[in-house]
Amino acid sequence: MPSSASDVEAAPYASETRVAVAAAEEAGALLRGRFGAARAVGVKDAEGDVVTDLDLAAEKLILARLQTHFPHDRILSEEAGLLDAVSRRTWLVDPLDGSNNVAIGLTAYAVGIGLCVDGAPVVGVVHEPVTGSTWRAVRGQGAACGPDPLLGPHGAVPRSGPVVAWTQGHAVRRTDPVAAGLRGHLECRTRRVLQLWAPLLGWSMLARGAIDGFVGYRAEGIDFPAGALLAVEAGVEFRTLTGGPFTVGSTGPDTDRSFVAARGDTLTYLLDVVAGARAA
Repeated sequence: MPSSASDVEAAPYASETRVAVAAAEEAGALLRGRFGAARAVGVKDAEGDVVTDLDLAAEKLILARLQTHFPHDRILSEEAGLLDAVSRRTWLVDPLDGSNNVAIGLTAYAVGIGLCVDGAPVVGVVHEPVTGSTWRAVRGQGAACGPDPLLGPHGAVPRSGPVVAWTQGHAVRRTDPVAAGLRGHLECRTRRVLQLWAPLLGWSMLARGAIDGFVGYRAEGIDFPAGALLAVEAGVEFRTLTGGPFTVGSTGPDTDRSFVAARGDTLTYLLDVVAGARAA
């Protein structure tokens, strides 16, 4: 029997999801409308990751919406940092995932908003301004795009090899031997490794089954919970690089965010690839 509007509103985190979706889509409209005029206004780190004026404008919009609706919650945002409050609830905001792409005119970027309670993600929203698509997930309630559920990849290893996304954190140097080894083995034993400079797009692709897996090494913490929750609620399994249990969360050092995410035989296959890289 279809759920009524009142049933949906009564579901846990319904209002939080609604506000996050609206804020992400409003920020997406701003980004899309001003894309051609984007300009870099700063550099984050020694690796050259940029901040654009669009990062700041989209962030200002999202923070205003969250603070209006949830004034007592903590917020950790990509550019503004921590807006602290005494709360178990923390919003994680990446107003423009893919700033480096935007800075060079590449239309591969997304908006990400997540809510964590005691460090565990409970709401994840990813919006892609270029297509207008919004993917959302609520812990224990599944993941969806509009009315359509996200079911994840099927899990069988494609005959031509899996297509996987790769991400690494800003703190990982280009010369990092572990990262280089992992990428090299993945390149040799998969059909394609996507390095999008916008991990949230990779998570949305995995959650809807457009790619087969995702491997991360010391991933960034702000966009990770929202994207990973999409995958979890779409049935994707997570393991550490050594094959052990992996808990998706927002706390802890970046060394706690190295993972393999896939399903079924593909997960087993990718863990074998990673084991080979670690043994080399």
